[in-house]
Amino acid sequence: MKAQSGFTLLEVLIALVVVALALLALTRTAGGQVSSFDALRERSLAGWVAANVLSETRIATPFPPVGTRDGRTRMANREWRWSLEVKATDDPDMRRLDVRVFASDAQQPSASMSGFGSPQPSP
Repeated sequence: MKAQSGFTLLEVLIALVVVALALLALTRTAGGQVSSFDALRERSLAGWVAANVLSETRIATPFPPVGTRDGRTRMANREWRWSLEVKATDDPDMRRLDVRVFASDAQQPSASMSGFGSPQPSP
């Protein structure tokens, strides 16, 4: 009698378990990548909002006095909340600008940026 070739039921079940574990690992990896992408997107957009606030502050007339200002802006169909702190420096014609940007009503900033500005000279 000729021996039959093929897979036993046990071999097929083991192969299915291995494939299922591999697919599970790929799914978890893809989910982690999506989360990382969302976090990177949020930080990038918040960084752009912070850069905009710094630029707008540098060209503002009159230049804002020392103190803290808060505001809201919309970018990429999202609402962003920002906080700007204007600080005096050793140079009376220079101010330090610290911006923190928050996603909607988040407690922790998504981005922060610092820069310097001075009042524009009068024409």
